[in-house]
Amino acid sequence: MLKRGIFASGAVLLLLALMFGRDTFSYVVTSAGRVHRSVRESVPVTFELERARKMIASLEPEISTHKREIAREELDLKKLEERIAANRDDVAGLWRDVQRLRDDLSRGDSNFVYAGRSYTPKQVENDLSNRFERYQTRETTLQNLEKILAARRRGLEAAQEKLKAMIAAKRQLEVEVENLEARLKMVEVAKAASDFHIDDSQLSRTRQLLNDIKTRIEVDAHLVNADDVMVDEIQLEYPEDHTSILERITEYESKRDGTSASYVGLEIQD
Repeated sequence: MLKRGIFASGAVLLLLALMFGRDTFSYVVTSAGRVHRSVRESVPVTFELERARKMIASLEPEISTHKREIAREELDLKKLEERIAANRDDVAGLWRDVQRLRDDLSRGDSNFVYAGRSYTPKQVENDLSNRFERYQTRETTLQNLEKILAARRRGLEAAQEKLKAMIAAKRQLEVEVENLEARLKMVEVAKAASDFHIDDSQLSRTRQLLNDIKTRIEVDAHLVNADDVMVDEIQLEYPEDHTSILERITEYESKRDGTSASYVGLEIQD
């Protein structure tokens, strides 16, 4: 099975080489890059944000490790400072002893007494030589320890600054993730609002029904009015008189005068 896979892969590469020649590698790399981008773009943003949160959270163990290392270094430096202080006292004591023996030996006495015991000048000189060598060794050791202390202090300060920067960067990343999550939420809300559709078909149908009812009522009213006014119909009653009082009086007088004249004519004929 493995041999078949190797053979198939070789055949594909050979085919690509025949098709594209020297540009085969470029085509393969470009295609792989497009596939990679396509796969990444298909991953949900919420998943990527969760992955970012986990990556940020994974910094916490490293930060804790740095804190422990810094705390341990601070304790070691404190011990080193105490050691240097003790060595400094020893070196200072040795130097005082060297100066005392030197001053005593410089007087040229034939005998020297220390702590109730007598010593010859040669013994004092030998002791002075040994003390001076020991002093020089202790002084060199003290200087080296002080250099080590200074270097370790610089290293500690650098580590502390690095830790502070890491903590600040972690907090900044957390804030950025929160901002991105808030922006994503806003986009999702806006998208949901734009995609939200209210079905107003029932409202439209109801409005159309009311328009139809209104039209039918108007048609019926028009038909009723048309039935009230019939063409060539015999009028059985006098229409309502809408003339003014002056016109009525004038009409009355005209009728009365005409009636009187008729009576007069009849009397003459008789």
